[in-house]
Amino acid sequence: MQLIELAVHRWDAESATGTPGRLDPDMAADAVTQTIEVMAPARRGWQQAPPGTGERYRFRRTDGPESWTVVLSGDQVLLEPGATGPADVEACGTASDLALFLWRRLPPTALRVTGDAALLPYWFTLVPPV
Repeated sequence: MQLIELAVHRWDAESATGTPGRLDPDMAADAVTQTIEVMAPARRGWQQAPPGTGERYRFRRTDGPESWTVVLSGDQVLLEPGATGPADVEACGTASDLALFLWRRLPPTALRVTGDAALLPYWFTLVPPV
């Protein structure tokens, strides 16, 4: 977690002073997993968030094999590894772009979105930022 935070804050500093570089692809993929498995449930507990109604999000990495399918059901954040069924919205980008989006550093427009595009920004209602 500390390495992820350091990388994101390095990106912040680079962004403030010029053009930021990408996060390391493997570390960024770990950041996506960490955000979904650990931070999303924690944030839902810390902040008042509406219950999920089965919203199905897929985050697909374009620079590697990973994809993450997440279902928000009631108070639960359910990761479905390897899921290939339909998703309500799918966001595609590099691992760096996905991680930076989930950390609220990049807007949804930085990703290639299919399905119900309005659901992508709604993620931050269901998973409130700290």
